[in-house]
Amino acid sequence: MVDYDVIVIGAGLGGLTAGALLAREGRRTLVLEQSGNIGGCCSTYEKEGYRFDVGATILEIMAPFELLFERLGTSLWEEVDLEPCDPVYGIIFPDGSRLAYPASVEEKAEIISRLSPEDGRAWLEYARYVGDFMRTAVGGFFLSSMNGMADMVRVFLRDPHLLRFLSLFNRSFEDVMRRFFKDERVLDSLSYPGKFCGLPPALAPGIFAFLSYAEHEGVYFPRGGMIALPEAVRRCGERFGLEVKVRQRVDKVMVRGHRVEGVKLADGTEITAGAVISNVNAKALYLDMIGEENLPWLARQGIKSYRLSASAPMINVGLNRRPPLDAHHTLITESMDRMNEYWFGDMRRGLLPRETFGLVCFPTFSDPSMAPEGHHVLNIVQSGPYHVKEIDWDRDKKAYGEQQLERLSERAIPGLADHVTVMDVLTPRDYERRLLLPEGAILGLDMDLPSSAVFRPAARSKSIRGLYLCGSSTHPGGGLPSVVASGIIAADLVSKGSGLES
Repeated sequence: MVDYDVIVIGAGLGGLTAGALLAREGRRTLVLEQSGNIGGCCSTYEKEGYRFDVGATILEIMAPFELLFERLGTSLWEEVDLEPCDPVYGIIFPDGSRLAYPASVEEKAEIISRLSPEDGRAWLEYARYVGDFMRTAVGGFFLSSMNGMADMVRVFLRDPHLLRFLSLFNRSFEDVMRRFFKDERVLDSLSYPGKFCGLPPALAPGIFAFLSYAEHEGVYFPRGGMIALPEAVRRCGERFGLEVKVRQRVDKVMVRGHRVEGVKLADGTEITAGAVISNVNAKALYLDMIGEENLPWLARQGIKSYRLSASAPMINVGLNRRPPLDAHHTLITESMDRMNEYWFGDMRRGLLPRETFGLVCFPTFSDPSMAPEGHHVLNIVQSGPYHVKEIDWDRDKKAYGEQQLERLSERAIPGLADHVTVMDVLTPRDYERRLLLPEGAILGLDMDLPSSAVFRPAARSKSIRGLYLCGSSTHPGGGLPSVVASGIIAADLVSKGSGLES
């Protein structure tokens, strides 16, 4: 008799999703989390009265979240207090000029038309096309298992409408955006969201073009911080008997005869189960927790060939005055050409960007309770490689944060550095130590086409029976909607004939 039906490694959002759904079905399910907090890259912490988010900063592409809570017998809107974000984001151009895009697609077209009448018309065409793709893909491709080519063929056969969008699968993000838009300022204002997949415009798959539209179907901030979402999933799962234990680091997945038997904790405790779902990085899972000796030669070579995703240093600051920003999100833009140049040049040489570009999140724009009365919070997300030559991430992170704040003060947010009361810098090494993300890879593995869908590590292991994957390292990839979808997929695979031992 095993201790549990299912053990889930990691209380990130994907792991909590899978665990809660399986508990809802009556499975004896245990989620083990190595840190003292749940949520992984969707979490919140407090420092000197300010509440700072880790990683994720908003909710969008709402269908997977709504489906999850529906299957848990409730609704997202009942469980999480969500504040709509409008404008959806602001833009600060390299020359210091600004604009803000409203939630309305039509009003956005009017703003774009002031920059380029041709591109204003193109925006409406683009919104119809990628909006149709997003709704079609989220309802099918996004929430379907991709364990092999047969699965992918079935998805397209089930919904032939997807065939209309095949060009998005074999073009780059940059190619798709340049197909619709001509004005460089318009392209700058629409193209940075594509980098949220951790790749430059020239390498990001064309399917991510929908990110420049997605927020216009609804973008929200959970009151109290991003932790509100994983807390809601945990709370719902516990109604059905889900157990979540923190500070329980899994050291090994126990395997015998190419089948899982359970897990071994860092303190030596062994816990048995009929199935194990991993919400940790796939390379760490297979090479460290499973061990190469338990993998066929081809599987070993395959998992070693995956590249870890990029990281993203995050500077969290508390301010004693309201910053001059007009939206929950503000993009400090650079041209697609410059982003490509940085990625293929300085970043690969371990150098930090010479220009200031990135994402500034303004949580107190939507929820003043994130800071003491009269104060505000900013989360500044930038580019920065794990292996960097100019600084040591541990020794120099305070100096790095101060330098970036000075640059932002000069270019984008006048006086910012003079009103900081608290600063906390999260570096790629911090992500690695605190969240066990190898090299701070916040999206798990690269999300280029050769590492997507059927080419990503399968949600049901092909090498170890009873082993399943969820989270950013498996289909459909990194990002909150994706990891929730992965948790739904993993739970469904366990339910549909995992052959659990009891």
